[in-house]
Amino acid sequence: MLSVENLVKQYGELVAVDDVSFEAAEGAVFGLLGPNGAGKSTAINCISGLLQPTSGRVTVAGYNVQKEPRQAKRSLGVVPQELALYEDLPAVDNLRYWGRAYGLRGSELETRVTEVLGTIGLGDRAKDLPKTFSGGMKRRLNFGCGIVHRPPVMLLDEPTVGVDPQSRERLFELVEAERAKGTCIVYTTHYMQEAERLCDSVAIIDHGKMIARGSVAELRAQLGARDVLQLNGRFPAGPSKEAVGALAAQNGLDIEIISQEESSLTLTLSSASQHLPAVFQAISNAGGKVSETSLRSPNLETLFLLLTGKELRE
Repeated sequence: MLSVENLVKQYGELVAVDDVSFEAAEGAVFGLLGPNGAGKSTAINCISGLLQPTSGRVTVAGYNVQKEPRQAKRSLGVVPQELALYEDLPAVDNLRYWGRAYGLRGSELETRVTEVLGTIGLGDRAKDLPKTFSGGMKRRLNFGCGIVHRPPVMLLDEPTVGVDPQSRERLFELVEAERAKGTCIVYTTHYMQEAERLCDSVAIIDHGKMIARGSVAELRAQLGARDVLQLNGRFPAGPSKEAVGALAAQNGLDIEIISQEESSLTLTLSSASQHLPAVFQAISNAGGKVSETSLRSPNLETLFLLLTGKELRE
């Protein structure tokens, strides 16, 4: 339903999206995962036709976005990160506006608007102004505006930003309901839990480049059984590295240093909790000191840390 081929978007010397390619299927959620500033929203804007790519090709439901923009856009439902609502129009009129923009008229429009109000749980607030709504209610209305014309492809750009846990769960249910109807969904997020909950497949983006792609299970498999051990304290660069290498050699351990600074050291190793005393002793023997420890089991967040050497939130 959606194909992105060698997408590049450049602003002068800055390459915001750097040779990104992926496909998204009918009835599936494809996740674009990465930190703020990674290029996710720029990619979404190129797919939706809001930005002209520097190079590359995007097709939506078989239509080339650059050459057949009207047909491609008719097949898209966009739920932007920034709310696309008219605050001084009642909720029902926001939905009517976007329905008409996509060609709905008369009884078909009214029936669909009523359906969407029920779906997003705002039937009793239909005549109220969005400026009186909570953040979660605005997000649900924003979602409703994106689905009112029954698009076969949806672009959801950080749709849960700034909402409470209950509203986030409701938005998850809305996404899952659209997937069950056969909608192709592209979902951008920097929350690992969202990707693991919703996405059938994921691409991890950093600095505009796609650094990993696959199903959640496939990406987790890249870590194997390795945990991520993050240590804070004092770590002399050379001696600490040598001590970790010696520990691995002496005990037959698969230890990898993925980032090292004077005050922090991050390692990956299997069954890390069993080897903590040996790691602490090796660091101490090298003249270092551990003041704080964090141990995480394999997940998408630890994979991002392994691939980039930094936290997703940075």
